Formats: sequence, structure tokens, C-alpha cells
Amino acid sequence: MLFLANENFPGEAVEALQERGHDVAWVHADAPGADDQEVLERAQREKRIVITLDKDFGELAFRFGLPSSSGIILFRIQASSPKQFVQTAIRALEIRQDWSGHFTVVEEDRIRMRPLPGQRQG
Repeated sequence: MLFLANENFPGEAVEALQERGHDVAWVHADAPGADDQEVLERAQREKRIVITLDKDFGELAFRFGLPSSSGIILFRIQASSPKQFVQTAIRALEIRQDWSGHFTVVEEDRIRMRPLPGQRQG
């Protein structure tokens, strides 16, 4: 699975995912300052799933009708430490494989998924 970590996604989590064999590109490292629309366009072009802490991606995808066949995962967790965030992120990302075509919100106790605009419910 290919991921694109938004600029605000913790570097410790990016590194941990990469160490576990996940293909994770990080906007902070290779396109700092890219705006949200540029991040979505890159994700679509590279067939990556965006992982972010920025809730603006939901607004872009739904309110303004910017579909992303790749998928968006918004992390809304209140971790007490960077290590706890990393553990929660890894656990969430490794329990599912159906991220594509969805806007997903990951919270401490649940994962909510909603099809993105233009995606057929199956």
C-alpha cells in the first residue's frame, strides 16, 4: 500500500511505518509548503493514500467535490506521547486494506469510513 504523509504528520510515525515496510512518501521531506490541493493531486497521480492530521482534507473532498480515488485518512487521536501516536497509527493502518476511495477518520476507539465523491458504494 502506498501512503502520502501530509506535511503535518509526525516524522516519528513516518519513519516507523517505513521501517515496517510501508511505502510512505512525506510532504515535509520532499515538497514542503505544498498546499492541500497539491497534496491531493499528487496522491491521485501516484495512487497514494493521504494520511494527515488536517481536517481541511475532508472539506476539500466533500464540500468542494474534489474526489480522490486514492483515499484520505484523517487521524483525530489525542496521544499522550509521540510513541503512543506511532503505536496507534501503525495499529490503525495495518488492520485494514480498504482505504482507497474513502475518507476515513481514525480515532482512539473507532474508525469511520465514508465513500469519497465519485466512488460507488459496494
